[in-house]
Amino acid sequence: MLGQCQDKLNRRQLLKSGLALAASVVAPGPRRVLGQDRPDCTRWALLSDTHIAANPENRFRGFYPYRNLQEVTAQITGNLPDGVVVTGDLARWRGETRSYECVKAMLAPISQQRPVYLGVGNHDNRKNFLRTFTDPDGIDEAGENKRIITAEAGPVRLIVLDTLLFINANPGLLGRSQRAWLENYLQTCDDRPTILLLHHTPYADLLDTRRLFDIVRPMPKVKAIVYGHSHAYSFAQSEGIHLINLPATGFNFSDRQPVGWVEARFTQQGGDFRLHAIGGNTANDGGTTTLQWRA
Repeated sequence: MLGQCQDKLNRRQLLKSGLALAASVVAPGPRRVLGQDRPDCTRWALLSDTHIAANPENRFRGFYPYRNLQEVTAQITGNLPDGVVVTGDLARWRGETRSYECVKAMLAPISQQRPVYLGVGNHDNRKNFLRTFTDPDGIDEAGENKRIITAEAGPVRLIVLDTLLFINANPGLLGRSQRAWLENYLQTCDDRPTILLLHHTPYADLLDTRRLFDIVRPMPKVKAIVYGHSHAYSFAQSEGIHLINLPATGFNFSDRQPVGWVEARFTQQGGDFRLHAIGGNTANDGGTTTLQWRA
């Protein structure tokens, strides 16, 4: 389906500057317009739950998250996509500043050449996060101290939402103001296929899932919701909207689950999602799942 997607990038049409990590961006329109040399397809690396500790030798369930992110960064750098999104839980437990400094340094080989968009999860500390990943143009239109990133990437639109509610506690929440912002934004933007990316699991730990679907259900432009949090790799649908649960990069909770990242190719018609498993259950490493967008 996505044979028209060419991996080789035309760098003249990509960003030539300002490719530092984008941490806090909310704007009336998209922050960046990417992949205009390839309007039919865009390729992105999707990560979640890196769980980097202040101590690089931190280990959990036999995994070393620091080493995992190093390996993933090397894989991505070896075949650079149009951009990268990490959907939260960058830090190990409570979002220490040193954790974010480590993340920033490890992602630098990518961020110096491509945009890297970072969401926050329940093990992140927004204050320490923003102290490390600064964006002077970032504003907080959503209220409630929520941060949103919007980007048009070739044929699709990416919106990274903020579901951080409590540090080191499971529940997540978009909140009334962020939901209001999202509803207004979706009503006023064009009909480009739109992918929402957030941390918490819909219908499980995201407390306002029902209210989110009240907004996106009648918006055919919303095609998929990508999230992490559960450290499980899976695909599902809810009312025609694809739910894509990313594997954790840091460690799994079950030996049946992979550890790694997902390479996504998006078109106006759908997406291909290829698993890159660097640990855990690697039986499906390289396996690709193809999804068709709802009409």
